[in-house]
Amino acid sequence: MSDTEPVTLRPRRIRLVCWVSAAVLLVVFSLVATSLTGGTGNGYGSFQRGDQLAMIGLGVFAALGILLFTRPRVEADARGVRVRNVIGSHELPWEVVRGVRFDRGAPWASLELHDDDLLPMVALQAADKELAVEGVRALRRLHEAHLAALAAR
Repeated sequence: MSDTEPVTLRPRRIRLVCWVSAAVLLVVFSLVATSLTGGTGNGYGSFQRGDQLAMIGLGVFAALGILLFTRPRVEADARGVRVRNVIGSHELPWEVVRGVRFDRGAPWASLELHDDDLLPMVALQAADKELAVEGVRALRRLHEAHLAALAAR
Protein backbone atom coordinates (compact mmCIF):
# COMPACT_ATOMS: atom_id res chain seq x y z
CA MET A 1 0.00 0.00 0.00
CA SER A 2 1.45 3.36 -0.99
CA ASP A 3 1.61 6.40 1.26
CA THR A 4 -1.03 8.33 -0.69
CA GLU A 5 -3.47 5.53 -1.50
CA PRO A 6 -7.00 6.28 -0.17
CA VAL A 7 -8.06 4.26 2.87
CA THR A 8 -11.58 3.20 3.85
CA LEU A 9 -12.00 1.53 7.24
CA ARG A 10 -15.09 -0.02 8.82
CA PRO A 11 -15.44 -2.16 11.94
CA ARG A 12 -15.92 -5.85 11.30
CA ARG A 13 -16.99 -7.55 14.52
CA ILE A 14 -19.58 -4.98 15.66
CA ARG A 15 -21.22 -4.99 12.23
CA LEU A 16 -21.68 -8.76 12.39
CA VAL A 17 -23.05 -8.60 15.93
CA CYS A 18 -25.44 -5.78 15.03
CA TRP A 19 -26.84 -7.48 11.92
CA VAL A 20 -27.41 -10.75 13.78
CA SER A 21 -28.94 -8.95 16.78
CA ALA A 22 -31.26 -6.90 14.58
CA ALA A 23 -32.47 -10.02 12.78
CA VAL A 24 -33.05 -11.89 16.05
CA LEU A 25 -34.87 -8.92 17.56
CA LEU A 26 -37.13 -8.63 14.54
CA VAL A 27 -37.96 -12.35 14.70
CA VAL A 28 -38.70 -12.16 18.45
CA PHE A 29 -40.98 -9.15 18.04
CA SER A 30 -42.77 -10.88 15.16
CA LEU A 31 -43.28 -14.03 17.26
CA VAL A 32 -44.60 -11.97 20.14
CA ALA A 33 -46.93 -10.15 17.74
CA THR A 34 -48.38 -13.41 16.45
CA SER A 35 -49.03 -14.58 20.00
CA LEU A 36 -51.04 -11.45 20.83
CA THR A 37 -54.56 -12.79 20.32
CA GLY A 38 -57.74 -12.89 22.34
CA GLY A 39 -58.62 -11.14 25.58
CA THR A 40 -56.28 -9.35 27.95
CA GLY A 41 -57.33 -11.33 31.00
CA ASN A 42 -60.13 -10.22 33.33
CA GLY A 43 -60.42 -6.87 31.58
CA TYR A 44 -62.67 -5.90 28.70
CA GLY A 45 -59.86 -5.37 26.19
CA SER A 46 -58.68 -7.71 23.50
CA PHE A 47 -55.74 -7.75 21.14
CA GLN A 48 -56.59 -6.75 17.58
CA ARG A 49 -54.72 -6.92 14.27
CA GLY A 50 -53.50 -3.33 14.81
CA ASP A 51 -51.81 -4.36 18.07
CA GLN A 52 -49.95 -7.11 16.25
CA LEU A 53 -48.82 -4.72 13.51
CA ALA A 54 -47.74 -2.18 16.13
CA MET A 55 -45.59 -4.82 17.84
CA ILE A 56 -43.92 -5.69 14.53
CA GLY A 57 -43.40 -1.96 13.89
CA LEU A 58 -41.69 -1.61 17.27
CA GLY A 59 -39.42 -4.50 16.32
CA VAL A 60 -38.53 -2.78 13.05
CA PHE A 61 -37.67 0.48 14.84
CA ALA A 62 -35.61 -1.35 17.47
CA ALA A 63 -33.71 -3.24 14.74
CA LEU A 64 -33.02 0.02 12.90
CA GLY A 65 -31.72 1.50 16.15
CA ILE A 66 -29.30 -1.40 16.52
CA LEU A 67 -28.19 -1.01 12.90
CA LEU A 68 -27.08 2.57 13.66
CA PHE A 69 -24.00 0.97 15.21
CA THR A 70 -22.97 -0.30 11.77
CA ARG A 71 -22.62 3.31 10.56
CA PRO A 72 -19.03 4.13 11.68
CA ARG A 73 -16.49 4.58 8.88
CA VAL A 74 -13.17 6.33 8.36
CA GLU A 75 -12.10 7.47 4.91
CA ALA A 76 -8.75 9.11 4.38
CA ASP A 77 -6.67 10.28 1.43
CA ALA A 78 -3.85 12.72 0.78
CA ARG A 79 -6.13 15.73 1.43
CA GLY A 80 -7.62 14.73 4.77
CA VAL A 81 -9.71 12.35 6.81
CA ARG A 82 -13.47 11.88 7.08
CA VAL A 83 -14.75 10.28 10.28
CA ARG A 84 -18.34 9.05 10.55
CA ASN A 85 -19.33 7.79 13.99
CA VAL A 86 -22.66 6.45 15.25
CA ILE A 87 -24.00 9.97 15.53
CA GLY A 88 -22.19 12.75 13.71
CA SER A 89 -19.54 13.12 11.04
CA HIS A 90 -16.36 15.15 10.73
CA GLU A 91 -14.26 16.07 7.72
CA LEU A 92 -10.80 17.30 8.62
CA PRO A 93 -7.78 18.33 6.55
CA TRP A 94 -4.50 16.78 7.67
CA GLU A 95 -3.32 20.25 8.74
CA VAL A 96 -5.47 20.12 11.90
CA VAL A 97 -4.40 16.58 12.87
CA ARG A 98 -1.43 16.24 15.22
CA GLY A 99 -1.44 12.44 15.30
CA VAL A 100 -3.35 9.17 15.23
CA ARG A 101 -3.67 7.55 18.66
CA PHE A 102 -4.64 4.06 19.71
CA ASP A 103 -3.82 3.93 23.41
CA ARG A 104 -3.42 0.65 25.25
CA GLY A 105 -6.77 -0.35 26.73
CA ALA A 106 -8.72 2.14 24.61
CA PRO A 107 -11.88 0.75 22.95
CA TRP A 108 -11.12 2.59 19.69
CA ALA A 109 -8.57 4.81 18.02
CA SER A 110 -8.76 8.60 17.96
CA LEU A 111 -7.34 11.57 16.13
CA GLU A 112 -5.34 14.03 18.20
CA LEU A 113 -5.98 17.53 16.89
CA HIS A 114 -3.76 20.61 17.16
CA ASP A 115 -6.27 22.28 19.51
CA ASP A 116 -5.65 19.43 22.03
CA ASP A 117 -8.99 17.84 21.23
CA LEU A 118 -9.45 14.12 20.62
CA LEU A 119 -11.82 12.90 17.92
CA PRO A 120 -12.82 9.26 18.48
CA MET A 121 -12.85 6.96 15.46
CA VAL A 122 -15.36 4.27 16.41
CA ALA A 123 -14.65 2.46 13.14
CA LEU A 124 -11.22 1.40 14.43
CA GLN A 125 -12.20 -0.78 17.39
CA ALA A 126 -9.91 -2.81 19.60
CA ALA A 127 -12.26 -5.78 19.17
CA ASP A 128 -11.15 -6.02 15.52
CA LYS A 129 -7.55 -6.55 16.67
CA GLU A 130 -5.14 -6.75 13.72
CA LEU A 131 -7.60 -5.10 11.31
CA ALA A 132 -7.71 -2.03 13.57
CA VAL A 133 -3.93 -1.97 13.99
CA GLU A 134 -3.44 -2.07 10.20
CA GLY A 135 -5.99 0.73 9.82
CA VAL A 136 -4.15 2.92 12.32
CA ARG A 137 -0.86 2.25 10.54
CA ALA A 138 -2.41 3.21 7.19
CA LEU A 139 -3.73 6.47 8.66
CA ARG A 140 -0.34 7.22 10.19
CA ARG A 141 1.35 6.65 6.82
CA LEU A 142 -1.05 9.10 5.15
CA HIS A 143 -0.46 11.65 7.90
CA GLU A 144 3.32 11.25 7.65
CA ALA A 145 3.17 11.59 3.85
CA HIS A 146 1.27 14.85 4.31
CA LEU A 147 3.86 16.11 6.81
CA ALA A 148 6.68 15.16 4.42
CA ALA A 149 4.95 17.02 1.59
CA LEU A 150 4.64 20.12 3.81
CA ALA A 151 8.34 19.92 4.76
CA ALA A 152 9.30 19.65 1.08
CA ARG A 153 7.56 22.90 0.22
